[in-house]
Amino acid sequence: MKSDYEIAQECPIRRIDTIAAEMGLPAERLIPYGHYKAKMDVQEFDEARIARSKLILVTAITPTKAGIGKTTTSVGLADGLRKLKKNAVLALREPSLGPCFGMKGGAAGGGYSQIVPMEDINLHFTGDFHAITSANNTLAALMDNYRFYTRGKPEAIKTVLLKRCLDVNDRVLRKIVTALDGPNNGIPSETGFVITPASELMAMLCLAEGLEDLRKRIGDMLLGFTFAGEPFTAAQLGVTGAITALLKDAILPNLVQTLEGCPAIVHGGPFANIAHGCNSVMATKTAMQYGDYVITEAGFASDLGAEKFFNIKCRKAGLQPAMSVLVATSQAIKLSGGATEKTMMLPDLASLEMGLRNVAKHISILRSFGQKVLVVLNRYQFDTDEEIAFLRDWCNRQEVSFAVNNAFAQGGEGAMEMAQAVVELCENPSPALQYTYELTDDVETKIRKIVTRIYGGRDIVLYKKAQEMIRRIHQLGLDHLPICMAKTQYSFTDDPTVSGLDGDFTIHVDDLVISRGAGFIVAVCGEMMRMPGLPKIPQANFIDVINGKIIGVS
Repeated sequence: MKSDYEIAQECPIRRIDTIAAEMGLPAERLIPYGHYKAKMDVQEFDEARIARSKLILVTAITPTKAGIGKTTTSVGLADGLRKLKKNAVLALREPSLGPCFGMKGGAAGGGYSQIVPMEDINLHFTGDFHAITSANNTLAALMDNYRFYTRGKPEAIKTVLLKRCLDVNDRVLRKIVTALDGPNNGIPSETGFVITPASELMAMLCLAEGLEDLRKRIGDMLLGFTFAGEPFTAAQLGVTGAITALLKDAILPNLVQTLEGCPAIVHGGPFANIAHGCNSVMATKTAMQYGDYVITEAGFASDLGAEKFFNIKCRKAGLQPAMSVLVATSQAIKLSGGATEKTMMLPDLASLEMGLRNVAKHISILRSFGQKVLVVLNRYQFDTDEEIAFLRDWCNRQEVSFAVNNAFAQGGEGAMEMAQAVVELCENPSPALQYTYELTDDVETKIRKIVTRIYGGRDIVLYKKAQEMIRRIHQLGLDHLPICMAKTQYSFTDDPTVSGLDGDFTIHVDDLVISRGAGFIVAVCGEMMRMPGLPKIPQANFIDVINGKIIGVS
């Protein structure tokens, strides 16, 4: 089979104004960035129209380092629905340069199930990530400037919460010291960088419902505490307008297309292991305004991305998903069942059966929210008919729908079984969402409910720093905020080497980060880093420009 790059280059791509016109977007609301990508200037939402749209979440079982294929499945499902003559629109996250140049490579789908222009989407795209990086670091510079000129005064800042960010995996920037070599360079501080998808401004952009909402969130952003112990915000710094100006265009969703011409609204990109893992509310609601079926995804597995999608994004934006698609691969199931990376591609019903414990756990998580579930096997060429039949029979016995996704090799045609199953399940959508916790619960109770009800663990341990932050959260009157768990994606526990399927574990909460502008509290668990590092041989080694064409990002 041809490479993703070859397929993307050979498939004809349509002008973006044609895609916009076909989906019903007025021409004056389209802001082209060249011929094949554009911003969408949506001024207001038709909530009645949005309420009629069927929102479908694509999530997954516990991932492997090779990935599960959620984006490939999401794109294939959209193309499959279009082949069934359904008005489908995609709403996905933007890729980060960190994984693109690190371990994962591109994040625009694969094979015949891609969004294009693939190279643009994976790299600079329309500049949203750069805008967030610039806004974050401008805010940090203005904060340090304020500290420089208020030294020794009552209004001076004692504790700085804001960190700078870069959209790159760079472990040496996790902990640094700034302002060395003399007082004229500022106040020496121990600080660090986070990756841009972990910036609070990214979360704010993705949860805001317009520019004015974003402006308010920026003003509410907690930057630090004064020597008197009082909170200090961006509004008090007096720069809310300046930071809003840097994000004026970034708040607008981006429009691209699949290889088969389905509209794809790609906007925002927080990671699900260190942030809330969903694309923007603006993108999702825009897609629902123009599509009868909207396919979106949440990062990593259901215990991370889906949990935050429901408990944070849907709760805040008033969204009601019609159903959830749970993506699995035979390799991932077998790895959970005792196979190794060397044997996971070989026929092995014993490991497959044992690994179904992981699938069952994720089905249980989705059902805890009241969701109807479709299990989708993202098929590889080495999957046998016997293994597929075994999985189908197991799902039947669990009274959960099952379909095979062949979109990677066949495009929308290979997603027809999945698309038909989605249509049938959406005829009677899921009931109202059942949240894991109430917003009136205290912070510790919310975290404990996530750990016991979603992860299946026994309890939590709050370290001293987290306990101190809980007291501060209470003093600030922020107990009502939802929780955003920051933990490993490779396990239900906070230890990536242990599956946690036996439920005999506790989650260790090292710290709590107040993201007041975003509107949630981040619980940092285990050895979780908000600035990743690069692998021994990064994907950057394979990226190049040949005859004017970028290769190696897929």
